[in-house]
Amino acid sequence: MLTSMITQIKQLLKQKNAVLVAHYYVSGDLQTLAEETGGIVSDSLEMARFGRNCVADTIIVAGVKFMGETAKILSPEKTVLVLDDKATCSLDEDCPIAEFSAFCDQHADRTVVVYANTSAEVKARADWVVTSGSALSVVKHLHQQGEKILWAPDKHLGNYVNNETGADMLLWQGSCVVHERFKADALIALQKQHPEAATLVHPESPQAVVELATVVGSTTALINAVKNREEQTFIVATDNGIFHKMHEVAPHKKLIEAPTMGTGADCESCAHCEWMAMNTLEKLLETLNNPQNEIKIDKNIAQQAQYSIQKLLDFTEK
Repeated sequence: MLTSMITQIKQLLKQKNAVLVAHYYVSGDLQTLAEETGGIVSDSLEMARFGRNCVADTIIVAGVKFMGETAKILSPEKTVLVLDDKATCSLDEDCPIAEFSAFCDQHADRTVVVYANTSAEVKARADWVVTSGSALSVVKHLHQQGEKILWAPDKHLGNYVNNETGADMLLWQGSCVVHERFKADALIALQKQHPEAATLVHPESPQAVVELATVVGSTTALINAVKNREEQTFIVATDNGIFHKMHEVAPHKKLIEAPTMGTGADCESCAHCEWMAMNTLEKLLETLNNPQNEIKIDKNIAQQAQYSIQKLLDFTEK
């Protein structure tokens, strides 16, 4: 059944000149399929950039809605489909455009920097869009230029960037429902059980968890740490969907989920985004047979959001 479904999907992708781009947090089946069919597995911005640069007419995004929007912003002439238009993100939901725009208006003297995990409308309202991998370098650059920052939406990532750069930052108070669950007390207990392990933490996690890290970094940085570091055991504090790629790049290394519940809780760790889990092979096949969940963005919003994203792309290329 599974083999037959995958065969059908591969045939339809080719027939429709479509490419599958998948995030590190979706199921391993979707990640493998993306790579086997000429797509990519990456973070949201690289997914969008890959879609823009490839020859496919249709980009199918295995991820969440804002990722589909980012792909559409960079490829306005292409058809962009998501597998489930109800798959959203708590950071996106925590930053509604009307409230955010009013907040920006109240602090008009600040440069608005938003994380990629936001709606097209919020990106359009921003001066800069950044990723977790680029946030430090962009904010450091702006700080050196004497600019004051209005940051949104993730308060934990914003706090991490603030501590590392010393910039004048005003933080919107959003958070990721997965990363906010990581608990420092339980992580300390786990580290004592595995003193040989390196601890890898995504900066969307609370400060008390970040302070326990051997490596703090984006999804790509954490995967590279597993691949390149000498340790054979890693405690990983991010969505457990990333384990598929980590096992792929370092099959002989041991990976342990960081605890998302306190000591003594029934669930030691359940670090997986419920919205990412809505992406399935069945929905991919349905999307290919009956194209739906197409991403459409107002032209003016898309153009302004593209400008904010392009500033980051130009900056990182330099």
